[in-house]
Amino acid sequence: MRAIQAGPVKLSVIIPCYNEEATLRLCVDRVLEVKDDNLKIEIIIVDDASSDNSLLIARELAQRHEKEILVLKHKINKGKGAALKTGFQNATGDFVAIQDADLEYDPMDLKMLLLPLRDNRADVVIGSRFLSSGAHRVLYFWHSIGNRFLTLMSNMFTDLNLTDMESCYKVFKREIIQRIDLKENRFGFEPEVVAKVAQMRVRIFEIGISYSGRTYEEGKKIGVKDGFRALYCILKYNAHKAPLPMQFLIYLAIGGVAAMFNLFLFLSLYHAGIKVSLCAPVAFISAAIINYVLCIFILFKHQVRWKAPMEMLTYMGVVGGVACVDLMAVKYLLNWGASPVIAKLSATGLALLLNFLGRRFIVFPEKGSGPWRPQER
Repeated sequence: MRAIQAGPVKLSVIIPCYNEEATLRLCVDRVLEVKDDNLKIEIIIVDDASSDNSLLIARELAQRHEKEILVLKHKINKGKGAALKTGFQNATGDFVAIQDADLEYDPMDLKMLLLPLRDNRADVVIGSRFLSSGAHRVLYFWHSIGNRFLTLMSNMFTDLNLTDMESCYKVFKREIIQRIDLKENRFGFEPEVVAKVAQMRVRIFEIGISYSGRTYEEGKKIGVKDGFRALYCILKYNAHKAPLPMQFLIYLAIGGVAAMFNLFLFLSLYHAGIKVSLCAPVAFISAAIINYVLCIFILFKHQVRWKAPMEMLTYMGVVGGVACVDLMAVKYLLNWGASPVIAKLSATGLALLLNFLGRRFIVFPEKGSGPWRPQER
């Protein structure tokens, strides 16, 4: 177990920058004010192809503080997430923090966020705008509702109890953030990184922070489409590791889509004059294929590890086994005097549950991620 870091530590602060000439100088100055005898600061400014003077300002700051500031640039605009990935790869500190250049967040709060990390009680610390009793600028009501909704959805899939998943202020042990394979290039970074640290089963703390948001006239960039992307990312990066009740709900939705397709295709073929003996099995098999594909691409996509023929045989074996259970359950309930409707509905419910469990644990078995452990030094 890693010892408590009582002596000086180094914090790498990643500042993604896109057209922030109005606030970049002040932001860097305020981040540098955080350092003290026990805290060294490394600032990594990643200019994401700004069209204003941000890159020039960043380079001037680096010349003035050459031992503390590193400037990196993207030739084309890639997004906040891409800028953060570039910064993480170049960080050398004991801990790594994110700081937006717009100064909506107070860098002095970073000292508070570092405490559980320095005491080795946490591996990741997230600043919450909804826990703090400090000063908060009053802005958009629907933005706050949107943030809370996205946090709720994220919590349902990660089984965490965060209050502010979308918060910019996240501080990591460097070996953790550099180990994560990040994919999102824009604001989908937030739900993605929360999903992936949750799956590592690291120790996550949350601490209240102050917040001074800005308006769109002042340069705020996040919009409605980013909210929808966040929802997509919550599903994309969490579904295969979500708690079983959440996975079952997703499976019910997939089953509903497949059932609607089954009905639509059956009716289309039937009204086209095709015999029931042919159109019914064609519709059923087509729906089963749709169900299988959606299970891979939405629910179990990270769990595919066998070659396709073996996987398909296993899938068909599970379907066949569940079909036998369904038949036996119907016969058993009918023999006990249940009506045909009750017998079939009960058997269908059982089959649905067994189908899900068969896919989850037999067709697409998920290897447990286990708690993260630091490498011995």
